[in-house]
Amino acid sequence: MMTSLLTASELVAGYASGEISPVEATEAALRAIEERDGRCNAFCLVDPEVALAGAKASETRWREGHPIGWLDGVPTSIKDMFLTQGWPTLRGSTCVDPDQPWEVDSPVTARLRENGLVLLGKTTTPELAWKGVTDSLLTGITRNPWNPSLTPGGSSGGSAAAVAAAMGELSVGTDGGGSVRIPAAFCGIVGLKPTHGRIPLYPASPFGALSHAGPMARSVDDVALLLDVLALPDYRDPAALPPPAASYREAVRRDVQGLIAAFSPDLGYARVDPEVAQVVRSAVNALGEAGLRIEEADPGFGDPKEAFDVLWSAGAAQWLDTFPPGCEEKIDPGLRRVWEQGRRHSAADYLRATGERAALGILMGEFHTRYDVLITPTVGIKPFEAGHEVPPGSDLAGWPAWTPFTYPFNMTQQPAISVPAGLTADGLPVGLQIVGPRHSDDLVLAVARLLEEVRPWPACPMASVA
Repeated sequence: MMTSLLTASELVAGYASGEISPVEATEAALRAIEERDGRCNAFCLVDPEVALAGAKASETRWREGHPIGWLDGVPTSIKDMFLTQGWPTLRGSTCVDPDQPWEVDSPVTARLRENGLVLLGKTTTPELAWKGVTDSLLTGITRNPWNPSLTPGGSSGGSAAAVAAAMGELSVGTDGGGSVRIPAAFCGIVGLKPTHGRIPLYPASPFGALSHAGPMARSVDDVALLLDVLALPDYRDPAALPPPAASYREAVRRDVQGLIAAFSPDLGYARVDPEVAQVVRSAVNALGEAGLRIEEADPGFGDPKEAFDVLWSAGAAQWLDTFPPGCEEKIDPGLRRVWEQGRRHSAADYLRATGERAALGILMGEFHTRYDVLITPTVGIKPFEAGHEVPPGSDLAGWPAWTPFTYPFNMTQQPAISVPAGLTADGLPVGLQIVGPRHSDDLVLAVARLLEEVRPWPACPMASVA
């Protein structure tokens, strides 16, 4: 059995039956990293010794009939934005000193350990997760496993590439403007940005209310299982929500037939590649045939990019101002421009942007009194050449210009998931985004699972080729 092609749910079923062991699964994941990551550059740190020790401990627990979680023994990676005891957290920056004590686990890392998941290593990120593609002066260019000449998206591009190429079944990314959903769409996997506070964060992000952590996997069931692990409160995050009322692994199977979905092909203002639009519309039609009531409707807001830019650049500037003297010339030139932009904003600018963010949230709250979910493309373009912030030859000024479907819902703090909608004629993944009201993570998961049932998506070819 090719364990590297199994989902986390299938692996755990194999552990329970004794057909597969966590050690076998971890060895398969480590082999996949060795064979494939030279083409992807998804990992900035791999620790086989730690991974195999965790797998052996899990194997003992399963043999004795006492697993410590629903995902005990599943090979998993984490984005190099989460503090991890024993491993450096460099955040894609040459300005972070790796030679220091690394003694603290973030809430995400702590929950993974407590539930027995096997930590393989850490995945790449652009410096401070600042943009919608994944490259940095520290780790180089991360590439899309569907076509290594193209970007996997970002900023959780390392996590998305690792999962798509079956270099581990699960990963956890961060999403401040689309950073889980963009690479999920470009790499043909599932990525959820849950309701803000559903997954606790520590240290507090300078991007404030925009920042989320999110599970990434090759199936909706796996994302739901991982959310169950991650969705417990942590005293270090004062914005953390109370424990969920019910298990996501059960709620994902709720019946959504008859619910009303608004389909907005362009949010009323976004540019969309015609082929992307066609693939998304076909997937929406499949949802309609499966029993979801589809109405074409826009939410009714204009592009909030200006307010987002203020919130994003001010947060980046606050973070970078804490860096040691002399780092200004060592950071990503694009991030340096964002730093300079953020320094120019006043407190009044920030408060106005915060007010616009709140107004957008109220508008979407009213919209969801009429529609259970909103469906859009995740990204309006196809993956483009790796190593560029925007498609080469385009007239776009910065990554948010090509991601208009994602950052509005960081501003509103709503749950939003990207699921594969299909492939373009040249075999590239296209993502469909499902957005629900705040605290309806179970609902967006259930609608995503309906699409998975009626339109099963193919695995990345690299996942089955050495």
